[in-house]
Amino acid sequence: MPKTVAVVGASNDRRKFGNRALRAFEAEGHRVIPINPHEAAVEGHRAYASVLDVPDSIDMATIYVQPEVGVRLLPEFARKGILEIWINPGAESAVLLAEASRLKLNVITACSIVAIGRNPNAL
Repeated sequence: MPKTVAVVGASNDRRKFGNRALRAFEAEGHRVIPINPHEAAVEGHRAYASVLDVPDSIDMATIYVQPEVGVRLLPEFARKGILEIWINPGAESAVLLAEASRLKLNVITACSIVAIGRNPNAL
């Protein structure tokens, strides 16, 4: 079943994994929402500065930002009620995971692109 997926850290740089994730999830039939305060649009999709700015519900967030940025975003994910949060390689830290646990967030620490059956290096 298609999900609404927030790609946190998505950019227009096609070499970056946030962009690759956005394209992979869209190719698999999911609705994608880029989250990046420095982009107006990514791959033709309106970008939002925060998940809290998205008017609709979000089923899943996949994170492609540095851990020190991600840890500051966790309370926003909790307030938005995002049920599934993927912390991708390079976005994790002990501090971030401890804070996610404290906030009782459902966090998966793995590559979300691989999880949907795509090879991130082929995108």
